[in-house]
Amino acid sequence: MQENHSPSLITTDPAMSIPGLLAARLERAPDSTLVERSSALGSAWTPMSTRSFVDEVTAVAKGLVARGVEPGDRVSIMSRTRYEWTLLDFAVWAVGAVPVPVYETSSAEQVAWILSDAGVRLAVVETAAHAAVTETARTGLTTLQDVLVIDENAVATLVTEGRTVDEEEIERRSALAGMDDLATIIYTSGTTGRPKGVELTHGNFVSLTLEGVAGLGEVVAPGSRTLLFMPLAHVFARFIQVLCIPSGAVLGHTADTKNLIADLGTFRPTFILSVPRVFEKVYNSAEQKAAASPVRLRLFRWAAQTSISFSRAQDEPGGPGIGLRAQHALADRLVLSRLRAALGGAAEYAVSGGAPLGERLGHFFRGLGLQVLEGYGLTETTAPTAVNRPGATRIGTVGPPFPGAAVRIAEGGEIEVSGAHVFRGYHNNPEATAEALREGWFRTGDLGSLDADGYLTITGRSKEIIVTAGGKNVAPAMLEDRLRGHPLVSQVVVVGDGRPFIGALVTLDAEMLPGWLAGHDLPPMDLATAARSNAVLAALDRAVERTNEAVSRAESIRKITVLPADFTEANGYLTPSLKIRRAAVLRDFTEEIDALYAR
Repeated sequence: MQENHSPSLITTDPAMSIPGLLAARLERAPDSTLVERSSALGSAWTPMSTRSFVDEVTAVAKGLVARGVEPGDRVSIMSRTRYEWTLLDFAVWAVGAVPVPVYETSSAEQVAWILSDAGVRLAVVETAAHAAVTETARTGLTTLQDVLVIDENAVATLVTEGRTVDEEEIERRSALAGMDDLATIIYTSGTTGRPKGVELTHGNFVSLTLEGVAGLGEVVAPGSRTLLFMPLAHVFARFIQVLCIPSGAVLGHTADTKNLIADLGTFRPTFILSVPRVFEKVYNSAEQKAAASPVRLRLFRWAAQTSISFSRAQDEPGGPGIGLRAQHALADRLVLSRLRAALGGAAEYAVSGGAPLGERLGHFFRGLGLQVLEGYGLTETTAPTAVNRPGATRIGTVGPPFPGAAVRIAEGGEIEVSGAHVFRGYHNNPEATAEALREGWFRTGDLGSLDADGYLTITGRSKEIIVTAGGKNVAPAMLEDRLRGHPLVSQVVVVGDGRPFIGALVTLDAEMLPGWLAGHDLPPMDLATAARSNAVLAALDRAVERTNEAVSRAESIRKITVLPADFTEANGYLTPSLKIRRAAVLRDFTEEIDALYAR
């Protein structure tokens, strides 16, 4: 059994909590900027000091007390990523209650399950539409007493209602929680079945964020800046939100990812957190813009390859040679610097998780000047449990265990994790808890390997291994990630369980399709028409050939079927964190899969 442990870099007080982290920052640097807010897309950002933020948290917390929220009560938050979410999170913690995040895209059925299972007393939602969904879900619930709407002055209402509550009551309640007390219940978006409520403690967040400050000081330090655009219902964004408190970093929020570039340009983050799909989009969009001119396209592809070669040479003895350094300097001046500027111009690091990034993109962005620290974690590990470090990055891996964490590879290749960041159990689900937590180790369900230096590589999900009719075991994740790197491709589901060979269902990217067609002198067409286009199919066949270069013939994709529509959260084939609901796809597209093998 392979195992690697990264020593803890901190000592913690058992009485410490998330409100304690905020109190410590207030004492240490009351006038430092904690949050910056923007009133409109691409506009200037207004700084808010730690003292001002704490004052606003206290005012909202007093309103929660006036509303009857007691220590231990559950308060749900359903919203896009915005400042008010962070404010409400810390206000709920300040009164000793437990925030329960809800994805703003959740259906009434999903909301009803979460509110019921968690026993939510007060629901705060962003919009009237969210309120309508929540009211629909409310039928039959005995615990939910009220619904407040952020867009209808929920925050101002709480502040007004709380004016008669003494601040001493908030101070008393803020000191109630310790490391072992429940901080939040996060419902996994789940690719199968009902979401499970992951119980995370104050200690999970406190230990992980303090370890992060100690171990990733080059990334998160006083004056560092990050713009949150991932959903705050996701554990990754919640972790970063808390991490900014002890690190001294500055936090911004933006809900409109379609106009993300404008906000990046004005906020100028020093580190970015995202999922690989966003990095793929940045690369593919840049290539598509260059495709308007054959000369510009050749220049972009030369610059991209130079960036990749320059990054790879950094891992070789002696580093890049004089000739490659000169080429890279020219590529930077002509192409790469413009891409850096599109990300705000100040970003040095990006933290990527949720799915494999891929070696090509990792090297491209490092050559660009943005070091992508690929990591790995789950809701059950409060986000990161392994991550590459600045100056010690091994592209293609998710790095060694996070400080204070241990990783081992059990029999059969399953990744198991232990450490102070591992959750305490699933809410109201002792059977699932007993199955996942054994003798201090969390069974992740993911497959991986540790190299000689303890760097972890993810190879797939144990429940997603495909066994062909010939008995070949195939992990679909790597094939899917490589093929999804093509500009035309949105989603890929590799199939072949019990079949004679590996195939794949492919969907097209509606955003990238028009530019790709124009760049190849093809007329506009919708997704369904493009799925039958000989030119599109030929391009995808070439992409499949490149994908297959990384595997043996028995593992290679032999045939694909291009579907006429994409997988989305709305049609039930993607989770809110953009993971494929594989079981739903396999169930609903059996005819297409059968036809693929019948041809």
